[in-house]
Amino acid sequence: MPTDFPSTLEFRPAIDADGAGISAVIERIFGDYENCPFIADEFPELRAPATHYAKKGGQLWTLEEKQPDQTRVIVGSIAVAATYREGVFELFKFYLAHHLRGQEIARLMLEQAFSFARQAGAGSMELWTDTRFKSGHRFYEKHGFVRIPGMRALHDSADTLEFGYRRDVPEAARR
Repeated sequence: MPTDFPSTLEFRPAIDADGAGISAVIERIFGDYENCPFIADEFPELRAPATHYAKKGGQLWTLEEKQPDQTRVIVGSIAVAATYREGVFELFKFYLAHHLRGQEIARLMLEQAFSFARQAGAGSMELWTDTRFKSGHRFYEKHGFVRIPGMRALHDSADTLEFGYRRDVPEAARR
């Protein structure tokens, strides 16, 4: 596990009980975009998220922040799992609270996902991201992902369209 996180943050494997906290992070981020509601029923995997990704040959992590009263609040998440194609893994649920962006924290989270995928035999990583999430697109491109042709429609309450991205899994995490 990465150790470069600030002392107020804990990056750890998720448990199923983290679903509500992850949902809250996603809901706050979705709130930044027009016609992008968070509808819990459209995310059934968050009812038992750790189990969901483990069943797919993957892992989900959460990022918790220690509050002044010493409680911990989930402020980020990232998951990775195998696809039906040999050697291809996919990123899921990569979210980070606004106040933590631009501090290399997302890069550390991404490195953990790549490390897991590499150890599991991945040669490449894919992801799908809402076409409205422009700052996310810039982050992925900065970290070597290339947009693949086309889009996919989720047929959800927000009429979401997504761009796909892909990159090779590096031999070792880059710093």
